[in-house]
Amino acid sequence: MPMQAVDGIFYVIILIMSVIIHEFAHGYVAYLLGDDTARLEGRLTLNPLKHLDPFGSVVLPLLLILMQAGFVVGWARPVPYNPNNLRNRKRGTLMVAFAGILANIFIAILFGLFIRFAPYFGLPPYTSNPLLMDPFYKIASIIVLLNLVLALFNLIPIPPLDGSKILFSFMPYKFRKIENFLERWGMFILLFFIIFLWSQVSPIIYGAFSLITGIH
Repeated sequence: MPMQAVDGIFYVIILIMSVIIHEFAHGYVAYLLGDDTARLEGRLTLNPLKHLDPFGSVVLPLLLILMQAGFVVGWARPVPYNPNNLRNRKRGTLMVAFAGILANIFIAILFGLFIRFAPYFGLPPYTSNPLLMDPFYKIASIIVLLNLVLALFNLIPIPPLDGSKILFSFMPYKFRKIENFLERWGMFILLFFIIFLWSQVSPIIYGAFSLITGIH
């Protein structure tokens, strides 16, 4: 199998695990705040089969890799929760929405610090030469980048992403028509954003990567 195909499959595997942790975090925080919906529906688990979205978890990431788009994004099936069960609906909704984003940021920081301090634990210094690079740096770098992508991507205030739930929780009721419009056309707006506008925000990811890992 060509190396490019192997790398592509490896990217998708890491992406799938990252979005699963993202969704699990939503369900777990909702559970802690009083909503048992995710657990009752069998979604409070890290089992990939319970979370995979055929298009968002597999097809779209593979298409972006095959098209050499320069970035990989994706999502899993949203974990269900009932905001009416939360002890504090408004604050709880915000905490549930932020949970997945914070989970990805935590993973990125954790593996980023592993990269930064790896030489102190006996690993060779980082090198940008792929022939000389220790496999640990390649794997950890992919984990950091993909989780930073997921964190930033999910902050976009377009349904069905978490950023829309955060936006709607602050939006006055008189703007309900805007919320309905975004929910109706959100997927088309999101695809437009990915294709035409994502490259404008992606430098933020590389800046965060350098800040965390010390790699420029």
